[in-house]
Amino acid sequence: MISRTLAADLPKRIGERTTIAGWLHRRRQLKSVTFLVIRDRSGLAQVVLPDVAGPISEETVVRVTGTVTASARAPGGAEITDPAVTVLSAPTAPPPFDLFRPVVTAGLPAVLDGAPATLRHPMLRAGFDIAAASVAGFRAALDGLDFTEIHTPKIVGAATESGANVFGLDYFGRPAYLAQSPQFYKQAMVGVFERVYEVGPVFRAEPHDTARHLAQYTSLDAELGFIDGYRDVMAVLREAVSGMVTAVARRARSSLDVLGVAVPAVPAVIPEVSFARAQELIAAGTDWDPRGEPDLSPADERWLGEWARREAGSEFLFVTGYPMVKRPFYTHPDPAQPGVSDSFDLLFRGLELVTGGQRLHRHADYLAALAQRGEDPAAYAGYLQAFAHGMPPHGGFAIGLERWTARLTGAANIREVTLFPRDLHRLTP
Repeated sequence: MISRTLAADLPKRIGERTTIAGWLHRRRQLKSVTFLVIRDRSGLAQVVLPDVAGPISEETVVRVTGTVTASARAPGGAEITDPAVTVLSAPTAPPPFDLFRPVVTAGLPAVLDGAPATLRHPMLRAGFDIAAASVAGFRAALDGLDFTEIHTPKIVGAATESGANVFGLDYFGRPAYLAQSPQFYKQAMVGVFERVYEVGPVFRAEPHDTARHLAQYTSLDAELGFIDGYRDVMAVLREAVSGMVTAVARRARSSLDVLGVAVPAVPAVIPEVSFARAQELIAAGTDWDPRGEPDLSPADERWLGEWARREAGSEFLFVTGYPMVKRPFYTHPDPAQPGVSDSFDLLFRGLELVTGGQRLHRHADYLAALAQRGEDPAAYAGYLQAFAHGMPPHGGFAIGLERWTARLTGAANIREVTLFPRDLHRLTP
């Protein structure tokens, strides 16, 4: 391990001799002095060479040993003087665009094609720092609520949801699929640990070509048992989102500053509206009438986001009681309202971020639900096994990490905050 001081820590070392290491972010040659700006994971550091430096190009990996000197004009108020510069690795090709410029000068396709280099730009990297902090906050919040982290298979023998939106593969001569979600496994593990969560990839072979859909994304899943109803799940989700926001504010402050992003306030009680009431509000407040539709359109979600901000001062809104026809077969119905589910969506800044709800927990109810939909229970034998041995009332939710990060940072396209995205058109890099 190279012994070094990070750029952000240089102000603590004024007057000391120390070593930094990183990439040459910018080289500025003046008449009798050369400034090297070095970039590491913590930020930028300025190095002052008292004479004209030899040829060295941006993105060269260097180690610099010198004296830390106070300088009001240097990043962080400190710079390296009297330096000895050692080249550790020289680039053989320039990046697709100048990484030292304050704004990104390339379009999204060029950014994605050159991701191993382009994501070094501070503005492009920032979203991934925020995503990492979000995951840390999600884990910390659920660990604090006595959840157990699990890791479930991503190759499965049957589709999690009904339909054909799965990626098939040959598994030693047998048909198999990439998992659409850990849903079946996390429900089964409620019977073992009572409260579980997982952070992992999910795969959806849906032919969407939009700024908000991916064929592979990261899902933050949770499931908990011994609930009285789906609002218990909503309460846990509120704690998870609050933990994510808190972690982002604490761990990714510099990245928030780079992007000019403010973290949202998470209300102690997130406002709630029923699906039916939401449609009534939209019909009364717009020139379109969504009543009779089984789901909310993107325009409906945007309108509700503005309504929640205006009426409740909240960037979050729960929509509850979606029609059963738009929910998976394992969703618990509302016993008081035929055709209505005990489920919810969480909207964040006018976009559906989370889907969750209460699940069926009795074996006989599963058999009835599958029969009602014309499904063969034999296809779900492994899943139904858990409910044959007694399961408590339970429910859960799933958050799409990339969608969350895009909404939080204001990214226009989810691919801006997705490492090496996979969609209809992209399989590399």
